Amino acid sequence: MIHPLTYIHPEAKIGKNVKIDPFSTIHKNVEIGDGTWIASNVTIMEGARIGKNCRIFPGAVISAIPQDLKYQGEETVTIIGDNTTIRECVTINKGTSDRGMTQIGNNCLIMAYCHVAHDCIIGDNCVFSNSTTLAGHITVGSNVVLAGLVAVQQFVNIGSHAFVTGGSLVRKDVPPFVKAAREPLSYVGVNSVGLKRKGYSSETINHVMDIYRILYVKGYNIANALSIIEAEIPFSEEREQILKFIRESKHGIMRGLTTGTANED
Repeated sequence: MIHPLTYIHPEAKIGKNVKIDPFSTIHKNVEIGDGTWIASNVTIMEGARIGKNCRIFPGAVISAIPQDLKYQGEETVTIIGDNTTIRECVTINKGTSDRGMTQIGNNCLIMAYCHVAHDCIIGDNCVFSNSTTLAGHITVGSNVVLAGLVAVQQFVNIGSHAFVTGGSLVRKDVPPFVKAAREPLSYVGVNSVGLKRKGYSSETINHVMDIYRILYVKGYNIANALSIIEAEIPFSEEREQILKFIRESKHGIMRGLTTGTANED
């Protein structure tokens, strides 16, 4: 049902069983998937591609132009996956020529007052708590939880299954499967609770812990730690995911809790 007090541009593509409440505005070059609900006072701007069965709450602004002075009006998009919930007053900006899009995966929950800037790529099943802000060009893996008031610096990568505690400033890459806290942001353990909830076995969780003990607890620098992990830790998908993430990090990974040596090459 589309309320008569809603404005929808004639070129917008609206799926089946979409419900749009009064006083919302849907611009041209917008696609909204079947079964999605758009609440009152939502603004969906050009380039939005919203999936099926999403819920977008009052005050949200989706696909506004980037807050980036380098943006020259190029045609880019914002992609929202299926079954994703976007709560009150969330702002999500579309991409620039760098990536051409801002993307949020399936089954995500973006809580009130969050901001996702241009060219961010967010995986599936992520939860961003209230007032979390992501600067531009950030990549977040799947099954990531960012607690309230987390602020992430531009170009940072956050690995899958990571948990970042509330009020954190994220200036370095956060590897997969870890918990991050303190100031400056530091490794404080493996996200064992999150991994258990996602069906990881105790054996796999202990395997991940063994990797991070070498990387963060025993005082090795990164180059030595990676060599030891490859030599001493049995092959697994989790091991390879961790090694790949660290080796591809362009800005360095966050420090260890006690020594800081884990951030040295």
